[in-house]
Amino acid sequence: MADTELTTLLGVLNGKRKHVLDILEGLDEEALRRPVLPSGWSCLGLVHHLALDDEKFWFRAVAAGDRTAIDEILDTGGDAWQPAPELTAEEVFALYRGQAALSDVFLSTASLDASPAWWPDFFDGWRYDTLREVVLHVITETATHAGHLDAVRELLDGRQYLVLA
Repeated sequence: MADTELTTLLGVLNGKRKHVLDILEGLDEEALRRPVLPSGWSCLGLVHHLALDDEKFWFRAVAAGDRTAIDEILDTGGDAWQPAPELTAEEVFALYRGQAALSDVFLSTASLDASPAWWPDFFDGWRYDTLREVVLHVITETATHAGHLDAVRELLDGRQYLVLA
């Protein structure tokens, strides 16, 4: 990737993706599925959401216009915050890693100035005009959710991701 801006943005995004997975390291299946906050989401549900509603939706469907991803999103209509009970934690983590890898393949040859290839009808009255805006949105979402996971992990067992001396 010769584009320094894209390289920088992907570096930041990959750091946030790593944060998401690292903060959950060592939690058992029960803890990963336990809702801790009143809204009822679990750590595993949040990772599933990031895989489908951020990586797959924003990069493969919106930015790349991948017809398979678009059709899967439109057909499922499911709640990405609730992974199927038969999915193991490792399968959800693998899904997230896999979707991130597919995103990176697309992004490695994309122009940040390109317009999204597809825009869903259910976004009434607003849109992102460039891939740059989409990437910044996903960075923001991933960083925000990494912070949520930091707080929940501390509530679960006291572990903190970054401890400053």
